[in-house]
Amino acid sequence: MRAMILAAGLGTRMGPLSSLRAKPALPVLGRPVIAWLLELLAHHGVNEAAINLHHLPRSIENAVDRFAPSGLSVTYSREVTPLGTGGGIASQADFLAQSEPALVLAGDMVLDCDLKTLVAQHRESGADCTLVLQAKCRQNQHFGTLGIDAQGSLRRIADRFDLGGEVRSGVFVGLRILSPSLFRALPDRAPGTAFEDLSDWWAPLLAAGKAKIRCQLLNPEQLQWQPVGTPAEYLTANLSPPHVTFLAEAERAAPGTLIQGEERDLVLGAGARLGQGSRLRRCVVWEKETVPPNFHGQGGVFADGNFYFGDTDPGDGVGQPGNPGKESNDG
Repeated sequence: MRAMILAAGLGTRMGPLSSLRAKPALPVLGRPVIAWLLELLAHHGVNEAAINLHHLPRSIENAVDRFAPSGLSVTYSREVTPLGTGGGIASQADFLAQSEPALVLAGDMVLDCDLKTLVAQHRESGADCTLVLQAKCRQNQHFGTLGIDAQGSLRRIADRFDLGGEVRSGVFVGLRILSPSLFRALPDRAPGTAFEDLSDWWAPLLAAGKAKIRCQLLNPEQLQWQPVGTPAEYLTANLSPPHVTFLAEAERAAPGTLIQGEERDLVLGAGARLGQGSRLRRCVVWEKETVPPNFHGQGGVFADGNFYFGDTDPGDGVGQPGNPGKESNDG
């Protein structure tokens, strides 16, 4: 089985952290985000994966070189300009269409679910595409959610597309299961054109009655999903990481990574050092970083010699001596 990880985004919501490394290369417990996804794929029998690259591509390549599971072959699709989710997938259509089915995942999350069961259900359904949803919806029913009918067929895409007949909804977690039939219905666009999969590819097919796109709602017992798209989400992923099934509890943290503090709320990457008198709460320190003596901070990330605020609570991100005073742009 083959898969693709979408990793070409600019990561603007991550603020200055994404100017240091691409989001899929950011460390969660010392293990890059993309490494968690590769472990998931390998655990469920995927032996070939493609990754699209654009922003800070070498940071992702380094992460794959260090952490890719043995037996999983990885190839890259390099985008001169970002192609969007649809354009990125379309660029790998020949690769993905040879897998029945293929998996496509967003590269900015930690995810765990039973891929083998989901693939089996997709095959039994005869659908062209299955989208995996988190059953728990946000307060705004239409924000970031997909609506489905009683048979599980996709009927609504956020507030951009609505065929009516919705009876349930869920949050799309960025996991797609695609049959080869879907690649025979790609939008008629010039190669290298940017477009989105949901709005520009699948919505027109649904409106014309030319595709069967189903959604699989998963409850919290069936799905572990932690987005890593903003500084706050990044801190949550590190300080309250999902209990995934594809890594033993003792293996979740990368070798050399330490979890310290009275509330186990300080993640120290391999080779990181704390200066005498420094105090950190709810913080992540990247590998090989040195925190200055007497530095006090909370709710942030120490990386590239600087402290970046991660939370938006008024009491968070307080730096004492040694704080360069950089703040993240969470937008």
